[in-house]
This record gives sequence, structure tokens and C-alpha cells, in this order.
Amino acid sequence: MEDPLPDPQHLLVLARAGESAALGQLFELYRDYLTLLARVQIGRRLRGKLDAADVVQETFLEAHRDFEQFRGVTEAELTAWLRQVLAHNLANLLRHYLGTRARDVRLERDLHAELDRSSMALDRGLADPLSSPSRQAVRREQAVLLADALNRLPEDYRDVLVLRHLEGCSFNEVARRIGRSPDSVDKLWVRALSKLRSILEVNP
Repeated sequence: MEDPLPDPQHLLVLARAGESAALGQLFELYRDYLTLLARVQIGRRLRGKLDAADVVQETFLEAHRDFEQFRGVTEAELTAWLRQVLAHNLANLLRHYLGTRARDVRLERDLHAELDRSSMALDRGLADPLSSPSRQAVRREQAVLLADALNRLPEDYRDVLVLRHLEGCSFNEVARRIGRSPDSVDKLWVRALSKLRSILEVNP
């Protein structure tokens, strides 16, 4: 079965050639991925006071404006650059909420490192229990594919996987956070993994 999504490598070539529509399509491939990473940071630092989608939209606007500064040639380099832009935007929002004006380079660096760790947790943390990651991952960043698949899950399934694998919560902590018993969370986690695996296997 053909990949239903455009090839990011082809879109990157077109975007470098100055095709604005291709650049928009390219960024759209990473909306779910960046939204998930932003949601984790907003939940940790601002207790959900901001909409992650708004932060990601601002990130895309900035990335579009500064795309000529991107020197990478691979999807991995592109996602790393987008995480850096996202970290910059998150730092600006945190400064706003903390009432500080001066740019805090250390905060941006810390946020970038946390976004990198979340991306690795998404990739490695979920790849192991899934045991058979999609064959698309051979040519696509697995963390991006997993974020897309997570976005298609019911909210309670997505929440338990994000808390467990991206935030590293114990089952007891997950249960406390979502207001369920540890036993029900354990069963929910198993069902969520099964559903996620089935979504990934639809487009092998």
C-alpha cells in the first residue's frame, strides 16, 4: 500500500526551490508531532493554561519566515530544527506568564533539551511495547508517525500513553492524574497499545 502522505524529502527539495505551497505541506506533516510535544511542556510548566495548537501555529509562522536559515537535508534534521523553533516560542510564552522581558537563553536551551527527550521517549518508549513498529519508519521519523497515530486515538487512550511513555509516570501516578483506579489504568494501557498498533499497521 502506498504511503498516503506526501514524501517529506520531495517536499523539502521543492521548498528549498522556493515553492511556498510545498513548504506549507511539509510543515503540516509535523503538526501532530509538535502539538504533542508542546502539550507535554505546557502541562508541566503552565498547567494547561495555553492551547498547544496556538503555540504550534506560531512556530510554523516563524519557521516559514526563517526557513532560509535551515541548512539540513534530512527529516531528522528538519524535526530537530522545528523543535528548536518550538522551544523558542515556548520560552517566549513562559517569559510572558512569568512577567519577565529579557530573553533567557538558558530557558530556551532547557526547553529544547526537554523537547528532544520527549521526542526520544515517544520513539523509543513506545517502540518497545509495540514490538513491531510500522515499516514506514524505515523512511520516516518514527516519532512523527507515532504522534500522528496517537492523535487518532480516543482521548483516554492517548492520555494514558502520553503520561506513561512521554512523562514517565508510574501506573499509580497515571491513575491519580486521570482519576481512575490503577487496575483500570493497567487495562486501559493494554487496550491503548493494541489500538495504536492496529493504526500503525493499517499503512505498513
